[in-house]
Amino acid sequence: MSMEEAAAAATPAAEELTNQIGALATSITEAKTAKQPKDEWDPLLQQMLALKLQYKQETGKDYHAPSKKQESKPKGENTQVASDKNKEKRAKKAEEKRLKEDKKRKQREERELREREKLEKLNAASNEDWSHVFGDAPMIQSVSKTEGGAGRWTKIGDLNKDMEGKEVLVRGFLHTTRGVGKMSFCLLRSSLYTVQCVAFESKGGDGKAEIPSAMIKYMTGVPVESIVDVQGILTVPEKPVDGATQSDVEIQVTKFHCVNKATAAMPFQMEDACRPDLVKETDIGAYDHDAKEEMGRVGQETRLDHRWIDLRTPANQSIFRVQSMICTLFREYLLSQNFIEIHTPKLLSGASEGGADVFTLDYFGKPACLSMSPQLHKQMAAACGGFERVFEIGPVFRAENSNTRRHLCEFTGLDLEMAISEHYDEVLDVLGELFVNIFDGLKERCGQELERVREQHGFDDLQYLEKTLKIDYATGCQMLRDAGIDQGDYDDLSTENEKKLGGIVKEKYNTDFYIMDKYPLSVRPFYTMPDPNNPKLSNSYDVFIRGQEILSGAQRVHEPKLLVERAAAWGIDVETISSYVDSFRNGALPHGGGGIGLERVVMLYLGLPNIRKSSMFPRDPRRICP
Repeated sequence: MSMEEAAAAATPAAEELTNQIGALATSITEAKTAKQPKDEWDPLLQQMLALKLQYKQETGKDYHAPSKKQESKPKGENTQVASDKNKEKRAKKAEEKRLKEDKKRKQREERELREREKLEKLNAASNEDWSHVFGDAPMIQSVSKTEGGAGRWTKIGDLNKDMEGKEVLVRGFLHTTRGVGKMSFCLLRSSLYTVQCVAFESKGGDGKAEIPSAMIKYMTGVPVESIVDVQGILTVPEKPVDGATQSDVEIQVTKFHCVNKATAAMPFQMEDACRPDLVKETDIGAYDHDAKEEMGRVGQETRLDHRWIDLRTPANQSIFRVQSMICTLFREYLLSQNFIEIHTPKLLSGASEGGADVFTLDYFGKPACLSMSPQLHKQMAAACGGFERVFEIGPVFRAENSNTRRHLCEFTGLDLEMAISEHYDEVLDVLGELFVNIFDGLKERCGQELERVREQHGFDDLQYLEKTLKIDYATGCQMLRDAGIDQGDYDDLSTENEKKLGGIVKEKYNTDFYIMDKYPLSVRPFYTMPDPNNPKLSNSYDVFIRGQEILSGAQRVHEPKLLVERAAAWGIDVETISSYVDSFRNGALPHGGGGIGLERVVMLYLGLPNIRKSSMFPRDPRRICP
């Protein structure tokens, strides 16, 4: 309070108002402290505000509560006591600080000691020769053979808990590796199979191998996808190992050597390449070579650009083992039916089938082309050469600029041709039994492979009948029309309508596999035998899996005169196929056959969305490498 305010407050009236205001303020404070309702102390507040206004009218100044006087502390003895206490506090704090610093210093010294000991240990380990336990193995140049030879290695797929306690040596790709403290974990992969390998730093003793810390560091630092040899004791973990096919065992590592180190950066991570499909892609329509990749997933073109790595995934390993088995089953069945395997030329002086979609080349100054079908030569062998029943597994070339999900410029053809006694149904009976035998064989022999594919590319098992369903073309067209789909009896089937018909057949007959015959003559090759009962139809047929064609075939024309007529009807210059026509002029057996696209069979059997997934090194209009 200023001197003027003090003088004003000194009047009797002002002093009385000050006392009243102070008393009311004390009462209000006590009421609030007692948490009384506002309506009980609000009248006191209004009264106090009125007195403050009256105070201002009296003095000409706003009311301010008088400041409390601070009692001065006597100097002397009390001051000395306070000084002594502060001295004690300062001394206590100084001691606490000293003890804290001593503790930090001791901890620092202990840490430095541990680091020195660790460094000395590492230096000692580095000076010791551990090459017999871990490290880069010498290049394998077939210098010598060890006792036991290749038999010393165990296949990862053969590891099982019945081998618990046995020492094993395995080789494979280093799928993943990670260090955890004094331990190292790695996942080793060979073909379809993986096993977890674990190493613990150990000084040895009690029958245990010594595992130096340098080995743990080495294992963790080997690049993924390197080829490694792992030796150790097979054990059975308490819980199954997640992410390993051999989940009921693991290897306690005693030796770890890198046989061949991956030196180039990975174009993609194997974990990404193995991820299950998020959605099911369509298996028909155009293929977009330039489609953008989704985050964390590997696009089809990137996979194909680095196919040698992409092939390592369990799904791809399985796809091409299934493909191999289809060829095996195809060959086995036909051999059991008295077929013989032949090998026809792929260099031709003219276009196969008289078509134009061929790859041309110069053959020592003469025009030539790559075979787009073994058709003409297998006919010569079976019907004209007297072999009667022949088959071939070989490359087929088509110069079609088709960028779709089901076309390739080079594929593997499974072709067969056979003499018939009286009706081309004899060929259809062989084809039906052939495919049922293949489907049964895949279920029996490729169970693990089918599951590996299913894990990444989910698919439904193929439904088929023990005796293959056969319908004629007119019936198929009628089924489409009954479903509200426009389709004429003599019009060619579009890919979309083929797919729709497959769905209708599946719903009606519960089969994904069927044969359809009696196609319009106008949509079949010139050498197709016309239907004797309807000149607009032919003795031809297609075979379907999941609504897509995988085989096209027919009874062939074996009479030279009719063959010339049919070629002329197609506008083919007979001179260009003279050797083919001439082969029938010396007698030819009635015959028929068909050509199967191997990659398309694999694609459709496994429910894959793109034929490039079932071709190891696909060739399409935009890809000719690797």
